[in-house]
Amino acid sequence: MDIDGRTFLVTGGASGLGAATARALVARGGAVVLGDVDTEGGAALAAELGNAARFVRVDVSREADAREAVDTAFSAYGALHGAFNCAGVVASGRVLNKAGEPHDLDAFAKTVNVNLVGSFNVARLAAAAMADNAPGADGERGVIVNTASIAAYDGQIGQTAYAASKGGVAAMTLPLARDLSGRGIRVVTIAPGIFDTPMMASLPDKVRQSLAEQTPFPQRLGLPEEYASLALHLLTNVMLNGEVIRLDGAVRMGPR
Repeated sequence: MDIDGRTFLVTGGASGLGAATARALVARGGAVVLGDVDTEGGAALAAELGNAARFVRVDVSREADAREAVDTAFSAYGALHGAFNCAGVVASGRVLNKAGEPHDLDAFAKTVNVNLVGSFNVARLAAAAMADNAPGADGERGVIVNTASIAAYDGQIGQTAYAASKGGVAAMTLPLARDLSGRGIRVVTIAPGIFDTPMMASLPDKVRQSLAEQTPFPQRLGLPEEYASLALHLLTNVMLNGEVIRLDGAVRMGPR
């Protein structure tokens, strides 16, 4: 898919991986709808990007919010050609804590609801909108890029909720691609490793350094721009479909 002149929805677009992706899309001539719960950050980025961007406050787990974001793409730019699911939350906690108390069920449910259900919610509504696009090369009408995590495969102690939610995102990639193949819509998932995002920024420098040293090469945290570079390649390479791609510098996380 060509990026120039196309419109894309980016959830989690106010910061981190989503913001880097939005900037890269606009730099290549695309227009973006930024969906995020961070109203201040989303509005600021939309102002930075100018007429090529619109911000909508979006809780991806809410159908009405996701519909508003899709509708904004049409009202502002006349179409929707791709969706990037970068919104997500992190939860930590052992199944049983030191006192023998079980993991909070609401925290587990919220993590799955935002990361997994939210990704599906946006994907299904974006697919419905893109299915009526005029087909391009090879009959392509749209592209959906989801974000999993290496925690889907290497979940650490205390990451049961997060790993389960991201494992679901990885697992639904192939059936989503198969379901939507007849409509000319591709689905690909990126599973990032340890990236320098606002979530990571809250950690002490010593912890951040320790995490960086676990990556074989390059021995540092990943950059949001590196995620964005892969995300844009997924748009332009039509043979990438139904695949989960690890973007992690060869790191394999230990149990802790």
